[in-house]
Amino acid sequence: MKKSILLLILMNTAWAWSQVPTSDPLFQTLKEMDSLIFDIGFNECRTEIYKTLVAEDLEFYHDQAGVTTSRDAFLNSVKNNICGNPDVINRRELLEGSLKVFPLYNNGTLYGAIQTGTHRFFQKPKNKEEQSGSTALFTHVWLKQEDSWVLKRVLSYAHHNP
Repeated sequence: MKKSILLLILMNTAWAWSQVPTSDPLFQTLKEMDSLIFDIGFNECRTEIYKTLVAEDLEFYHDQAGVTTSRDAFLNSVKNNICGNPDVINRRELLEGSLKVFPLYNNGTLYGAIQTGTHRFFQKPKNKEEQSGSTALFTHVWLKQEDSWVLKRVLSYAHHNP
């Protein structure tokens, strides 16, 4: 009997800490959020999107560029570093199959999610071929606020060049 109860607890615990399948609506929603953050904000330099997607008190920890501790500082960094040089176009690409989503619950109520993955960066200098830059891991903490999601914490780490 004790073994059965222990097995049941372990199975429920494993299920609770599992990533959601790629077909799950939560996975699809956060995949879309990733696309808005990077495909629109980063790749197209339409940084106004960050005003609704990023928490005012965002904390962004980067293993090479240090810590950014607000949405405004993050916006300025993207505008000045990623989008600020008209002679270089930067692009980010999510590595296929690397995205994972782990839901966060408070007494059975979904309040957030952890999103992890691997991405690669590219630079295209004016009048030159696109060049592959670094590959890195990322971890995002998303919080659910009513019917929307806000990026609260970012870890960007293990950057390495090809």
